[in-house]
Amino acid sequence: MKEHPSADAPAEVTNPPGPGTPTAEDDAELVRRTRRGDLSAYDQLVRRYQERIYATIYHMTSNHADANDLAQDTFIKAFHALKSFKGGSSFYTWLYRIAVNRTINFLKQRRHRTHLSLDNLDANAKNDPDLVAFVSEKTPRREVSLTELQEKLNEAMQQLSESHRLVVTLHDVQGLPHEKIAEILDCNVGTVRSRLFYARQQLQGFLSEYLK
Repeated sequence: MKEHPSADAPAEVTNPPGPGTPTAEDDAELVRRTRRGDLSAYDQLVRRYQERIYATIYHMTSNHADANDLAQDTFIKAFHALKSFKGGSSFYTWLYRIAVNRTINFLKQRRHRTHLSLDNLDANAKNDPDLVAFVSEKTPRREVSLTELQEKLNEAMQQLSESHRLVVTLHDVQGLPHEKIAEILDCNVGTVRSRLFYARQQLQGFLSEYLK
């Protein structure tokens, strides 16, 4: 696939950018310039949102390579579809929809394959006696490192459905308000709130051993 030069794979960053997020008006001007053939304007849009797009996809897939590929694919898709962007929503929301839809499609295709953990653990890990002993209910509880807890959280995230994992990612990881998430997912705010509540309940259940 021929790649647009502005769609280089983003750095592996899992935190959203800090304050000073550009306004929709800023984005609209960059979109207009891009449509007129100013490729540097699209480069600005890529730099502006690549960290958040990457982080969203990573928390959906829990895999750096997949997140890089899907983030790059998102920006390439958005560039080629820019002429069809009507401006009914902000560019930011429109871009998130592309990323979310492509990630959900990817996860559906991956569903039949062996579950991938954060570090692509060996598929035979379940046969490791040490690992089996660790997860056994008879194993005494012990202190866990922050890294280990992060790994368990990512594994727990992968046990959620795509829709529930997505709202947790957008709200609890990305810090988006309920209203913005509803706009991205094209649903009402009540649906977002209920999915978030249910997802958090599930995560607490998955991590109960480590939250006590």
